[in-house]
Amino acid sequence: SGARGPGGTGMVLPAAVRDRVAAVHRGSALSERLRLYDGWAARYEQVPGTPRPRERRGPRLSPLTAVSPQDVAALEYRAPHLAAASLAFAFPAPPEGARLLDVACGTGLVAQELHRRGFRCLHGVDGSAGMLERARSTGLYRELRLCVLGREPLPAPAEHYDAVTLVGALGEGQVPSTVLPELLRVTKPGGFLCLTTRSNPSNLRYKEGLEAALGQLEQSGAWQKLLAQEVECWERATTEEESTQRNGYISGVVYIYQKCPVPALEEG
Repeated sequence: SGARGPGGTGMVLPAAVRDRVAAVHRGSALSERLRLYDGWAARYEQVPGTPRPRERRGPRLSPLTAVSPQDVAALEYRAPHLAAASLAFAFPAPPEGARLLDVACGTGLVAQELHRRGFRCLHGVDGSAGMLERARSTGLYRELRLCVLGREPLPAPAEHYDAVTLVGALGEGQVPSTVLPELLRVTKPGGFLCLTTRSNPSNLRYKEGLEAALGQLEQSGAWQKLLAQEVECWERATTEEESTQRNGYISGVVYIYQKCPVPALEEG
């Protein structure tokens, strides 16, 4: 029998879903992972039993796994919802006029959640052209650009965005933690950064390095931490060994940081 989740269901994660998630999380070469993302995006409309999406219809794939709509439901992937809710709570101004960059945007699940919370000026970047094509069909983004994070700079000027999100891609075999200064570069002083990572056993080494990098930037005065929220049921585990609490789920973390304003020059 499958592990029971928050809703008390005992659904077993399908083997095909486990394999697709494992393929993305595995530490394979970047070019191979981008090929996987492109391939899954291309066969999106061929998923059995899935209606063809109409223009501006909400996204149905996960930016973390780039798998089918059924896979997203089976995984109970909550990171986009949790991240958007946390950012909206921290955001001090009405979000309609805020310019936000969704990094590693995938097909737009984070944009959908942000849009529900009043964010309207959304830009997105991703390393997969196939994922960007799916994101474009949602109609939620004003601008979408191809960018392989960690290999090239973000296609944006310095201090351009009121907020930057990176949800679901900070993990072993995915985006390196060395990208943090680049995220800060494009964020306005006083702007917000929303990041997530997973706490399952195979990602603990990455998480430790990520949190060391986060802490170093805080100590240097680059930003200040507003939130580091551990969430027990982040998504369903692909194996029992990966289940953080042996409950069939892995846990994860939402971080919210605020970029420190430029110190004012003292008079005299």
